[in-house]
Amino acid sequence: MQQPHISALQAKHADIEAQIADESQRPLPDMAIISRLKKEKLRVKEAIAGLH
Repeated sequence: MQQPHISALQAKHADIEAQIADESQRPLPDMAIISRLKKEKLRVKEAIAGLH
């Protein structure tokens, strides 16, 4: 029963995606922040895939 853990990871993934979108919409987006968030998003996605 890993459903709560998967749900938490999916919520974190969505939150990171929103942070990336917010940063991208800024007049001068910080590419270092975007890069860090994308790497974190990928780690979360891989964790979700590993649980399925």
